[in-house]
Amino acid sequence: MAASIVKLLAPWTPRFCPVRWTRYNPYYLEPDPHKEVYSIPESELSPEQKEEKELKTLRPIKAARSSETSSPFHDPVISKFVNIIMQDGNKAQAQGIMTQTLEMIKRRQVEKFHRAPMAEKETIECNPYAIFHQALENCKPIIGLVSIQRGGRNYQVPVPLTDKRRRFLAMKWMITECRDNKHRRTHMYEKLSQELLAAFNNEGNVIKRKQDLHKMAEANRAYAHYRWW
Repeated sequence: MAASIVKLLAPWTPRFCPVRWTRYNPYYLEPDPHKEVYSIPESELSPEQKEEKELKTLRPIKAARSSETSSPFHDPVISKFVNIIMQDGNKAQAQGIMTQTLEMIKRRQVEKFHRAPMAEKETIECNPYAIFHQALENCKPIIGLVSIQRGGRNYQVPVPLTDKRRRFLAMKWMITECRDNKHRRTHMYEKLSQELLAAFNNEGNVIKRKQDLHKMAEANRAYAHYRWW
């Protein structure tokens, strides 16, 4: 009798799982934080979605991660940027800086929009999220340098960068430029908004830093074959 009860309850109780440090066994379903999935009418669901919906009524669901949200304002790139800004684990302060930065960009672009003549108003971008993404895209380097030792000498060898590395370098250069001592008396959100708007227009020190890296890679292209040695 006891063995049969244990067998019935086994799917619902945590069991041994070969994955280390996991809290859930494979019987648990993954959570879906997107609200659009739950607003689809029953008649428009596909057979796979209907089967998944039935499973959610019978099987337990994992707790959603703290990084997942159903907010329409959530942006994973901005979340990564906030994590790089953060110091000493103070994420609330980093989020406040990012919010103030986007607000400052919006204010400046709206003021520019109202001052511009009617013919130029259509070309002015007022969405701070679009400005942020375009500025980062302009700051991303295409190629980088790696120090490789050959014959007792170190060579700066140009290598193509992955998408993650390009995005990280763009974010790191932007934050490092804003934390420079020459901007000591300016708030962080003001410096960030200035650099993002400058990068949006392909100007500023971060764009110059990317161009200098490309020039160094072009000057060292004779050592490119060392990548495969």
